[in-house]
Amino acid sequence: MAKPKKGEGFHSAAGLIRYFDAEEKTSLKIPPWFVIAMCIATIVIVTTIHVIKPI
Repeated sequence: MAKPKKGEGFHSAAGLIRYFDAEEKTSLKIPPWFVIAMCIATIVIVTTIHVIKPI
């Protein structure tokens, strides 16, 4: 059986934490209310189309 490698988890986790910290500062921020509003708008549009032209 192969021996498990020790100590690699910390280095890879530290790299991911550093990556996500840098990504968080420069990424596009969408407010939660906008996501909810878009979901409601999509529901209204799909329902309206379904009422106007049923399948």
